[in-house]
Amino acid sequence: MDIAIIGAGMAGLTCGQRLSSSGHSVRLFDKGRGPGGRMSARHTQVAGDTLHFDHGAQYFTARDERFVRRTQEWEADGIIARWPEAGNDVWVGTPAMNAPVKAMAAEADVTFGLRIESIRKVGTGWKLLGEGAPAEIFDAVISAVPAEQVAPLLGSQAPEIASLADATVSDPCWTLMLAFDERPDLPETIRNAGPIGWAARNTSKPGRGDTECWVVQGSAEWSREHLEDDAAAVEALLLDQLRNQANGTLPPVRHASAHRWRYAMCGDAGEGAIWSAHTGLGACGDWLHGPRVENAFLSGWKLAQMMIDND
Repeated sequence: MDIAIIGAGMAGLTCGQRLSSSGHSVRLFDKGRGPGGRMSARHTQVAGDTLHFDHGAQYFTARDERFVRRTQEWEADGIIARWPEAGNDVWVGTPAMNAPVKAMAAEADVTFGLRIESIRKVGTGWKLLGEGAPAEIFDAVISAVPAEQVAPLLGSQAPEIASLADATVSDPCWTLMLAFDERPDLPETIRNAGPIGWAARNTSKPGRGDTECWVVQGSAEWSREHLEDDAAAVEALLLDQLRNQANGTLPPVRHASAHRWRYAMCGDAGEGAIWSAHTGLGACGDWLHGPRVENAFLSGWKLAQMMIDND
């Protein structure tokens, strides 16, 4: 089949990789500027120094044997490493969290920077709609986007998938990226400290450089309460919360910026993946399996297997 996958994150790329290996023609489309999604990383130049921030997913674990095998391959290729400061079974991409997704995208046919708005039935196939969308007709279309983006994409073409996605709500997250002149008097990681859901010394991760960089993420409840605040206000509020964790004193701040994730921590629809051979439409993503990087991988794997078994 000629297959279009909308969304080139962990789930979409995993699904596409397996389908391509089985002989299908697969193209992926993503509205982002590059690979990463919620595994994105940010690099900022300040006074000649490159500051490194993993401002989305902070790490991942591997428990299912299929994902364990994948992590072993990534480790052998030097694109992930253990982060013992956060736990015994904790992995991070190197030199940034998006390294595994970036490596997968390099082996796939991915078009970034292209927003697919919706799809339309044409004969026995599907046409993608959106400025710059390809003219070709696809035999199948797979949604690999966050739950909140599924209904606008699939709309009336797959009401059962759209309804399930609408009922699976994600938590938001404000993320503050900080650089200090020197190391603060703080532990390497902070979890569930009032408004702070997570804070970490990004510099302690392998390959992140020597500049003292930190990532502070608001809790889901706090982020929802302040979701529509402007970035400057959020920066000040989360910096104060981190200062409280340091007994009221932090080193001078070299850099501060905030990023709002409207759909940070997904829900779990409990389906794993969805495929309809009759319509040629399917869906994968962490929202169908659970809010972990591993679950996004497993969802993409499961959908590909469902399609392969139906060949």
